[in-house]
Amino acid sequence: MVSATLLFAAAVAPLASAHFGLEYPAWRADTLQSDTNYSQWQYPCAGVPAATSTSGNRTDWPLKGGSIKLDLHHPWEYVFVNLGLGGNVTNFNYTLTGPTFWNVTGAGTLCVDLPLPEGLNPSDGQEGSIQVVTVGESGSALYNCADITFRANATALSKDECKTDEKVSFAQIKEQSGNSTDDGASADDAKSGASIVGLNNVALTAVVGMALSFVTGMVL
Repeated sequence: MVSATLLFAAAVAPLASAHFGLEYPAWRADTLQSDTNYSQWQYPCAGVPAATSTSGNRTDWPLKGGSIKLDLHHPWEYVFVNLGLGGNVTNFNYTLTGPTFWNVTGAGTLCVDLPLPEGLNPSDGQEGSIQVVTVGESGSALYNCADITFRANATALSKDECKTDEKVSFAQIKEQSGNSTDDGASADDAKSGASIVGLNNVALTAVVGMALSFVTGMVL
């Protein structure tokens, strides 16, 4: 007879495979665990509270930007990385994935060094939180967050620590005038300047409008 444990594991396995992991900076909590009340469907941070002085994870992050390492489980997805400043962030109003978002192909590890937006100069010791949002084939958004402290002596992950799987690549969705072009590249190429998938204005408006509605927790 099949045990109840095996039946439960079989039931939750598809749910876990449809989600994603935030490996670095350290996420607020492991939202892939089935024995918690956290849900990656819940905006803005899967229901996980921010770190405090006595509990939770908080990672030192460089003043000019640092590494993001994700464990992605979908064959493709849109990825948004946002930043909010403060100890208990409610507004993630800075984007770290360029003017729009990434189109990622392939399941596996994606690791990228992200600079901060121009003009954003956090001070040593200033706290913040990073929000990662993915939108896959279902059209539903998934959320995870990591709490950080900006430090002058913090460094990005080394090349050995920040490796992207060969089967994973991404391109940046960016508005361009004229006809559409497609110039995908590997994640390693993107570290020195993300490649661009150009879309005409009509297509871009439709894609960005749909994706942003999920990112901000709206229901179409």
